Amino acid sequence: MESFNRAVDALSAAVFFKVPMLGVSIELIVLYLAVPMVFFTVWLGFPNLRAVGHAISVLRNQPREGEAKGDVSQFAALTTALAGTIGLGNIAGVAVALTMGGPGAIFWMFVIGWFAMTVKMAEVTLGLKYRVLDERGHAHGGPMYVLKAVLTRRGWPRMGFAIGALYAFFALFGAIPMVQVNQSYAAVSAVTGFDNGWAYGIALALAVSLVTLGGAAWLGRVASRLTPLKVAVYLLGVLAILAFNASAIPGALAQIWDGAWNGTAAAGGAVGAFVAGMRRAVFASEAGVGSAVMAHSLARTDEPVSEGMVALLEPLLGTMIVCALGGLALVVAGTWNGGLEGIAITTAAFAGVAGWFPYVLAIAVVLFAYSTLVAWGFYGLQAWGYLFGHKPATQMTYKILYIVALPPAAVIDLGRVISIVDCSFFLMAIPNVIALYLCAGELRQDVRDYWRRVRTS
Repeated sequence: MESFNRAVDALSAAVFFKVPMLGVSIELIVLYLAVPMVFFTVWLGFPNLRAVGHAISVLRNQPREGEAKGDVSQFAALTTALAGTIGLGNIAGVAVALTMGGPGAIFWMFVIGWFAMTVKMAEVTLGLKYRVLDERGHAHGGPMYVLKAVLTRRGWPRMGFAIGALYAFFALFGAIPMVQVNQSYAAVSAVTGFDNGWAYGIALALAVSLVTLGGAAWLGRVASRLTPLKVAVYLLGVLAILAFNASAIPGALAQIWDGAWNGTAAAGGAVGAFVAGMRRAVFASEAGVGSAVMAHSLARTDEPVSEGMVALLEPLLGTMIVCALGGLALVVAGTWNGGLEGIAITTAAFAGVAGWFPYVLAIAVVLFAYSTLVAWGFYGLQAWGYLFGHKPATQMTYKILYIVALPPAAVIDLGRVISIVDCSFFLMAIPNVIALYLCAGELRQDVRDYWRRVRTS
């Protein structure tokens, strides 16, 4: 374990290499992701303002089975992606952002979530445009297929496959959502006193196997039922905290606003708040990482841009609503600066409402962890399939490896878990953002053509 910890620390230092800027040190990878969020928001005509209502309309009028290519409905694709996106990064991640950057990090998570909507729309549009069908008629997609197709079209097929393979390789590690196992165990242990991490990890892995060993259609059905339930349970708890501490809300909002611009030196000032918010917002929304593209590529539609519009709802729901409200609740409760870490901060905030209330959080956490684990098992399967093929025997090999990899996460140190996840996510973003820039021109043309057809239909 000591050697493992040293390796993780070395990887984190390399991935989060810092450069001097405006008198402070800021991680280069953070800037790498912040720039395309702003660029594509302007380049594509602010779809995060214009397209929210249209996205909801698309879901109301989505194609039925047999009317378009794809394995699941657009709603099922959205909920599958949300199952992976809205996870413990939206609960424990908010608490981590507060301890890293102070209350101001919550403001930056909200702002970055708004810009993330456009990046999510762009990457999903490309994923649908360049998805492939296997010999059984099942759809497969993701940044690896986009990179392969785009670079092959430009006369560099080997480079396209290689960079796509690089993304898939990083995704295999990013697809082991250790935070979900680690922090769900911490929440259950805090409430019940159960202290056997290995037993919990094995039990959770067995439960995940029930869905992971099934197909995409089964995953879509489970996700479409679990995702609304888990969000509802958690938000009811958050709203209860805010209701019980209503008089503290104005002061908490002032803390968040002031912290965003005048953060304490301990938190790295305003820049520290921004960096903490950026890192956790990326983890919470997955925008720029390209992971959700693999779920949306299953959608039953012949209009890539329409699925991109649907996808922009993810950061809106997951980061701008769930994370922002959760962060406000933690600031209101005042548990974020009491020496606790991770999910323990949220548990303490729930306990302030009633002695039994942490059980509500524990239920929400297990639902969040479970649905995220089954969704990311599917994402990893897509990356594995790109590298090794989509034959049934090959897929079964990955599913078994994925299930076996889950239990150890329950007993790994939280700080190392966060480092592993952050490194994997940001490394996935490097080739994915390259794909976005390569396709910037065709993206804008596709979006303009789509709006033209919508207006004339």
